[in-house]
Amino acid sequence: MRASGVLVGIAATATMVVASVNLGPSAYADDFGTDISGTWRVFSDGEWARTNDVLIDQQSVHETWTVNTTCVSPIECYGEVTSSLGWTGSAYLRDTWIIEHEVPNWMPCPDGTFATGHQKFWVWGVDPSTEERVSKNITTLVGRNVTRSNSGACGVNLPKIIEMPVRIEKNS
Repeated sequence: MRASGVLVGIAATATMVVASVNLGPSAYADDFGTDISGTWRVFSDGEWARTNDVLIDQQSVHETWTVNTTCVSPIECYGEVTSSLGWTGSAYLRDTWIIEHEVPNWMPCPDGTFATGHQKFWVWGVDPSTEERVSKNITTLVGRNVTRSNSGACGVNLPKIIEMPVRIEKNS
């Protein structure tokens, strides 16, 4: 009698464990609405470019990004961005999306050499009809495109910084 009671208890426990495993949602199957994987049209507006808070004349930039990201929670995502301009960079979500990469030979120096630039995009989702911020199911991103040199590059103690507004719209 005692052995059969133990077997019934084990069977009941096993059934509860299997049921709880099968009924729970899979966290890895959900992108939490924050994944931005896909193809995007990117426009950095040179008409509004600034350096040291002064408007400067810069060429506007059009490019296409292929984005592959993975989200492990609604506030933690990471991945890679490949641009039609030939660069590949990292992407991660920390309240805003941050995309960054190095720009070789970005700034010419008086001695004929070039300094590397560090380009970083800070972007966040907006509703295209209201321009209000959204964090899920994003089809439009806006923000800043900032490229800077290291302090000391080209023998100058301050970094050169160029900032432009950027708008990014999803193709697919």
